[in-house]
Amino acid sequence: MRLQYLAAVLAASVMLPAAHAGATDLEVTHWWTSGGEAAAVKELAKAFDASGNKWIDGAIAGSGGTARPIMISRITGGDPMGATQFNHGRQAQELVQAGLMRDLTDVAKRENWEKIIRPAGLLKSCTIDGKIYCAPVNIHSWQWLWLSNAAFKKAGVDVPKNWNEFVAAGPALQKAGIQPLALGGQPWQANGLFDTLMISLGGKDLYTKVYQDKDKATITGPEVAKIFKAADDARKLSKGTNVQDWNQATNMVITGKAGGQVMGDWAQGEFQLAGQKAGTDYSCLPGLGLNEYLTTGGDAFYFPLLKDPAKAKAQEALASVIVDPKTQVAFNLKKGSLPIRGDVDLGAANDCMKKGLAILDKGSVLTSTDQLLSADTQKQKEDLFSEFFASTSMTPEAAQARFAKIVAAAD
Repeated sequence: MRLQYLAAVLAASVMLPAAHAGATDLEVTHWWTSGGEAAAVKELAKAFDASGNKWIDGAIAGSGGTARPIMISRITGGDPMGATQFNHGRQAQELVQAGLMRDLTDVAKRENWEKIIRPAGLLKSCTIDGKIYCAPVNIHSWQWLWLSNAAFKKAGVDVPKNWNEFVAAGPALQKAGIQPLALGGQPWQANGLFDTLMISLGGKDLYTKVYQDKDKATITGPEVAKIFKAADDARKLSKGTNVQDWNQATNMVITGKAGGQVMGDWAQGEFQLAGQKAGTDYSCLPGLGLNEYLTTGGDAFYFPLLKDPAKAKAQEALASVIVDPKTQVAFNLKKGSLPIRGDVDLGAANDCMKKGLAILDKGSVLTSTDQLLSADTQKQKEDLFSEFFASTSMTPEAAQARFAKIVAAAD
């Protein structure tokens, strides 16, 4: 009842322009609420409104972990929105299997999504039992180290070229009164940091053996032990951050209060919004400057089944708009993510985005853990790494043993 009331208040609070008086409203829920994210969402809304319909923004403050239970509750409770964001992967799988989500196969075939969407794994993540249930909107990768050039200048050390140099610069940053590594308190941030260390320090083969093959000998062995040692280094460098949200941690780097942050490429949107220039004010190291592999995760929109024919037609229009090349350029330039099609002009991309595009073009990409692991397994990992980074009472050895049990039981 409360969710229905909140949805009604939200819809009532948006006044429709006269030009769209006869348009179809479509509520779209998402968790993009930081400054850079909000700027990107406006591009989606503008493109959809141009179709003659009306985007009713259903932003849910917080992270995906906060928003997804609300979205799922509304859909299963009979109060579905017109469209909703999920990450590429298995987050909406049970909703699809329950028959609550709309099949977009006809739209996808009509617009040749199979030929234009890259890498193919994105559309594969949308496909269940041969039918397509989502429209990919971007490619996000976690494997980035964002650095404040001003912070390192103040500390009297060169801007690091890789993770090892960053760790070595930690004492100089601390001596200068600068937080070495900014890490927010949301559990997904610690989880993403660990997975980034797995790929960037351990390499492609280690990541694949752990998360795809779930090889017990590897997971409990010395190679993964080295990743937990690196996580322990990160834990020490991040001590004292004292912020919760990821964009608050990013702001510490933007303002020179922190030396760096391991965060996905969505952080670019915050740097851009602050008027900072890549290569001048801040630096970015894909693969932490060690192994330049990126995971092709990101976001997609799913469409709950609706009884209203006009809204169902508007859903098709939104799915088409999301994949449209003009929308792809406008949205991803603001979001900091990469487009899901390779035939768009990104001449305006900054240095960091160009690095990501070059890696994508080389094919140095891996499947994200959101696609390899269930939402339940990811939640267990989040709980583990949230606890690990919050206190030094858990040793790296104990954390590795618990990690091994989680991955061994993963479905």
